[in-house]
Amino acid sequence: MQKRVLAINDISCIGRCSLTAALPIISSFGVNTTVLPTSILSTQTGGIDDYTYHDLSGDIPGILSHWKKLGISFDAIYTGFLGSSEQVDMMLSLFSEFPDAFKLVDPVMGDAGSLYSSFPADFPQHMKKLCEKADLITPNMTEAALLLDEEYIKPPYTCDYAEALAERLYARYGAKVIITGMHFSYTEDILGRKTDFLGALLFDGKDYEYALSEHIPGFFHGTGDVFASTLMGAHMQGEELGQALHTALDFTYRSIEKTVELGQDPRFGLAFEYFLSENGKDLV
Repeated sequence: MQKRVLAINDISCIGRCSLTAALPIISSFGVNTTVLPTSILSTQTGGIDDYTYHDLSGDIPGILSHWKKLGISFDAIYTGFLGSSEQVDMMLSLFSEFPDAFKLVDPVMGDAGSLYSSFPADFPQHMKKLCEKADLITPNMTEAALLLDEEYIKPPYTCDYAEALAERLYARYGAKVIITGMHFSYTEDILGRKTDFLGALLFDGKDYEYALSEHIPGFFHGTGDVFASTLMGAHMQGEELGQALHTALDFTYRSIEKTVELGQDPRFGLAFEYFLSENGKDLV
């Protein structure tokens, strides 16, 4: 039976992130993808000025009510950007209506050690409540620190630090954890030459699984959305989380490579379109 995923995020009309990434990527795995937009923006916000922003909080209750009348159900729910504590509360209510759905919370709050400027200082306290109801959380290093009320540590990281951080998140929230955007630096040979790696760590409460690729210099917007969407699609197609982790990392890395090869402006997202057809190759 075809799985149905509800993807909840903003729509950045230009930028290949959030729902404009989630819808095509999850769908490419043969998954019925329903979307619930939390806001609509003219572009994504990183490195771009004068963008428009429209909050859709007032529309969400009516949409959910209509779906309820139609008897719509979901096998999984994936949340990304939530623009306010009010929207977090809406998601908490939604989660309670679908207790058997797999719930992935990408706690979009910040990057590079700082809370996004659009959020009030107390926003992490609200996001924590949603993470407590998740089956899987996928914070980056900044968001992991915010969720634990800890100081942000700059990269590169050691495996010991990464694993201890994942353990603390698991203990605090009771959800499986994938920490994204982890930058490691390894010495390759006796000459001291180093290769930088970037990737993610999965901790399921018992075992660790790393997925790493060579670090491509630059800041590529929408990378986390592409990663989480691929992870969700692969998992709903039947891959265990450890396998889906590697699928997501490989898809994201190749999309970054292609973006660089094409010379595209990294502010406008990753060129993931070139690889979508490969995601459904094993569908029967």
